[in-house]
Amino acid sequence: MAEALRVGIAGLGTVGASVARVLSDKAAELTRQCGRPIVVAAVSARDASKDRGVDLSSATWFVDPVKLAEQADIDVFVELIGGDEGPARASVTAALEAGRHVVTANKALLSRHGVALAEIAETKGVLLNYEAAVAGGIPVIKTMREAMAGNSVSRVFGILNGTCNYILTRMEAEGLSFDACLKDAQRLGYAEADPTFDIEGHDTAHKLSILTALAFGTKIAADDIYMEGISNISQADIRAAGELGYRIKLLGVAQRTESGIEQRVHPTMVPTASVIAQVHGVTNAVAIETDILGELLLSGPGAGGNATASAVVGDIADIAKSRPGFQHGPVFGWPAKELKPYKKAQMRSHAGGYFIRLTVHDKIGVFAAIAKRMADNDISLESIVQHSAGADNQKTVILVTHETTEAAVRKATDGITKDGHLTDKPQVIRIERAG
Repeated sequence: MAEALRVGIAGLGTVGASVARVLSDKAAELTRQCGRPIVVAAVSARDASKDRGVDLSSATWFVDPVKLAEQADIDVFVELIGGDEGPARASVTAALEAGRHVVTANKALLSRHGVALAEIAETKGVLLNYEAAVAGGIPVIKTMREAMAGNSVSRVFGILNGTCNYILTRMEAEGLSFDACLKDAQRLGYAEADPTFDIEGHDTAHKLSILTALAFGTKIAADDIYMEGISNISQADIRAAGELGYRIKLLGVAQRTESGIEQRVHPTMVPTASVIAQVHGVTNAVAIETDILGELLLSGPGAGGNATASAVVGDIADIAKSRPGFQHGPVFGWPAKELKPYKKAQMRSHAGGYFIRLTVHDKIGVFAAIAKRMADNDISLESIVQHSAGADNQKTVILVTHETTEAAVRKATDGITKDGHLTDKPQVIRIERAG
């Protein structure tokens, strides 16, 4: 049997401790599967005395993760610190420069510095594995890097944040407000004390930028993503979506167009009968559309210690199975130095149309003024519905458009706002007809 694979873990929070426990509890099974033992040889954490539910007495302790990466007697450096700068970036860079394989769950680090880190890994001939960085326990990275050779991807999209999906699921199922669902998500540990990163779409955008590089062979462009979160979704939107035969999901979408690559994160209405609409709670789902395979949908646990630890251990096991002299594939499917510059797509018509909710003064002429603003911007309407807004002298007007552009919709709603007809900000949500 080959000698043991020596692992160093930097960061012993929920995920790091779970990884150490899995490697210990499943040691015999992993040895059979990989053909060699996997041992935790070194760790880095602030408090060496804390009980993490696993015996780490045989591991060498480092306060500084960079020193662990540089000096520890290890083959694989596992970064579970988090953050796109500071100790995470410094330690991963040090490990790769030292010729050590790296496993990370850090989507923020990869979305900001992934291409540069990939260049180091490929120059040094080592692996940079990051399955846990996107969609938790779903093996989407392995699928796109290894199982889809020859396929040309036209679109990749999905539910990439469990916190947002949990909140939207609860809002629909129980009629709760966004704020009530968020507080419950925080109580259950699904959302952070400061949930901005999740609910405003940043987490989804980081993950989407990585999938975009894998799908289209472009450099990561996390700053070029159109982004909206879910904090402005109300029960009025949830109910209206249901009446129209839709369900609201926060989607990350990347697709190839004639003018470039389009990346967007925003609340989306999807048909209730579609597969993506059936993904509830903290579950994630990723759909990949290709020329050979057609559409592939991967779904599963998107967050939590066990789901993330499973993906990390899978990456470690892949390294354990590799042998000296084996030529590793490129980190993002294409050699890092050959990744094309990201070209942002031009604004184009959205085939699914838009849902527009307007709360207006209930007076003569308002409805006609709204219709005129839509016509002036060449927006064709599929349906118009009026409801009482629950307050005196107010009405809710719900419009569903045919195919049109984001620019036209925004110009029309800006005009309606300037006309003084609205009592609240307009709500605009894209509609996806399929998915």
